[in-house]
Amino acid sequence: MRAICSVDVVRTAEARAGVPEPVLMQRASHALAGVCRRLLCGDGTSLRGRHVVALVGTGNNGGDALWALSMLAGRGARTTVVGDPAAMHVEGARAARAAGARVVGWTDPAVAAALGGADLVLDGILGIGGRGGIRQPAAAVVELLAGTEAPVVAVDVPSGVDAGTGEVAGVAVTAHVTVCFGVLKPGLVLAPGRDHAGALTVVDIGLVDEHLEPVAHALSLADLAIARPAGDAHKYRRGLVGVSAGSIHYPGAALLAVDGARMAGAGMVVLRPAGAGLGAGSELDPVGAMVVARHPDVVVSAERPVDACCIGPGLGDPRACADRVLSALADPAPLVLDASALDVLARQDGRTALAERSAAGRISVLTPHAGEFSRLGFDTAGGRLACAQRAARDTGAVLVLKGPGTVVAAPDGTAFIDTFADAQLATAGSGDVLAGLLAGMLAAAVRAGELNAAGAALVAARAVGLHGLAGRRAGAGGEPVTATDIAEHLRRARAAASAAAT
Repeated sequence: MRAICSVDVVRTAEARAGVPEPVLMQRASHALAGVCRRLLCGDGTSLRGRHVVALVGTGNNGGDALWALSMLAGRGARTTVVGDPAAMHVEGARAARAAGARVVGWTDPAVAAALGGADLVLDGILGIGGRGGIRQPAAAVVELLAGTEAPVVAVDVPSGVDAGTGEVAGVAVTAHVTVCFGVLKPGLVLAPGRDHAGALTVVDIGLVDEHLEPVAHALSLADLAIARPAGDAHKYRRGLVGVSAGSIHYPGAALLAVDGARMAGAGMVVLRPAGAGLGAGSELDPVGAMVVARHPDVVVSAERPVDACCIGPGLGDPRACADRVLSALADPAPLVLDASALDVLARQDGRTALAERSAAGRISVLTPHAGEFSRLGFDTAGGRLACAQRAARDTGAVLVLKGPGTVVAAPDGTAFIDTFADAQLATAGSGDVLAGLLAGMLAAAVRAGELNAAGAALVAARAVGLHGLAGRRAGAGGEPVTATDIAEHLRRARAAASAAAT
């Protein structure tokens, strides 16, 4: 599990590190130069003759890039600095020049040729304190950079990305690798900043862990592992998960949610039928019949108690399913509310029922995407992390704000930001699979011991990570990915996490 810290916390940790700022800069520069050297010489070749270009601004990130450039030049690289010669970090610029670097201004005609002939570009224009985007004339150089083929290494954060929120104002550097000093920052894992950051490499510069109070966490692959059943386990001891999903108009949603639930590690999946109007007695309704035809291990029952349940995927018009959702809200078992069920929460009776659940200490997990989040009336100011944490606090529920860099927030402020998913999840039915998987993992967690809201947030973050990893694996060959593909790859995702944990 990796800590994600706010910019203010990182600044404070740097000030309290107990070493002078130049020492921190030297540590950062050595680490930065090492990453660049490995990118350029991973095959064991020499740096001699390789051309490295550094784009530098006026702050310490520019200084880091200049010092790293001087180290690369000392190993034989050809080096060029692009920036304002009169406003660069003084000591760093002196070191780069002494090592033989050529220095050119932002508007120098030689800039285009330097970028076109670069083997690697260092981005040190703006740092974690940068606000308001990249200004001219540097912005014009960043636009030129977008047309080059050389790998780009960002210093701590890609210039133009708000390190606190991930927001981008105007142009921004798109890096192949971002070298993070000490700890991850939120803007590197929240959209749209995450799309500019590339691969994230965190390097130690001597910050003290006690000074790095996280605002959120990112899970590792090993953190996603689902424990094997105990030797004396039976199906009831492993947990029963209920799935209340699907309708005549959206029958596939029930199947996809069940697909997810079956891969969660619970002992039994119970499909809760819609009830009157879709069959009675021993006769299965069409949705139940379809699910059982695909998965004969699934039990169809409206009465069987479960350890956790998801409700909402494919239920259709929220007015038609409101009574069903309100009844589920009255059940004390942990509840995942998705899709149509979320729309019921926009009603006063739905909000009241959710508030009563929270007051009673019952676990609720809401899984909105950005549009649903807005329709529920939540405050969207301050970026995805902040608004998810506010909504979790206000409702007493765990919030899973889906999208690039899905945020999972607990009422106590605990938060996780997903780093596994990519755009492969942007396909119809993907969220249905996640809802079932999450409910199933909650059911297993209930049987494993006492579960509180913070624990439920961790379970949700693990489910989100497995779901994202399954999507990436499904799309690894470049083929189009469907929700069914994601569900089928959950088994492989679980195996990968288990292997990493051993």
